[in-house]
This record gives sequence, C-alpha cells and structure tokens, in this order.
Amino acid sequence: MKTVSKEIQTLSIKSLQSTLRKLENAYKSMTENNSNTTLVEKRRDAVKVGFDCLENAWHGTKFLYDEGTILSAKQILQDLLPSIQKQYEKAKEGSAQKTIIERRIRAIDLAIEALEDYIQK
Repeated sequence: MKTVSKEIQTLSIKSLQSTLRKLENAYKSMTENNSNTTLVEKRRDAVKVGFDCLENAWHGTKFLYDEGTILSAKQILQDLLPSIQKQYEKAKEGSAQKTIIERRIRAIDLAIEALEDYIQK
C-alpha cells in the first residue's frame, strides 16, 4: 500500500466512519419501513470491511475476514465509486459537499488498495 500522510489517514478513517453511519441509519430506516435493504446492507458491510482493512494497515488492528468476504467487499466498493464520482461532478466548486465527496472517494480508493494488498499477502 502506498504511503499516505497521517492527515490523509485521519481524514479517510473519518470519512469511512461517516459513510458507515449513514448506511447504518439508512438500513435502520429502511427496515422500519419494510423496504428492501439488500443493497444498503451489502454496501454497509463492504464499507465496514474496507474500514477495518485500513485500520489494520495503518494501526495494526485485527482483521479477521475470509478471502471471499474481502473480494466481495472490494467489488462492491469498486461498483460504488462511479455513483459517488457523479455526485462529485454535480457538486458546486469550492463547496463543503465537494470536499466531503472528494474525501470519500479517496477513502474508498485507499480501502480498495488495502484490500487488494491484503489478498496478495
């Protein structure tokens, strides 16, 4: 995994935590409304695996996922990027929203890279 500054590490971890919270809230809300939660559940779980992998790479925390889970999470995160990039393109230049989306893209890219590195070990 490429070396990134402590600042980028911190911002990426915070971004994934925020994304995870949003997905958990969406899952809870959709469950209460008896909506189909499959997509949100898959994304939530994939972000959690990516988050845990970055924590492992940068802070040496435990990372206890099997290869199938890791590969699935990596694919889901890769599939998520195009929609986030579309949001980025629509966001107003210099806006806080654009900055948040920029950080989210970077965090997901780093999580994908960490998952790839973990698989290759």
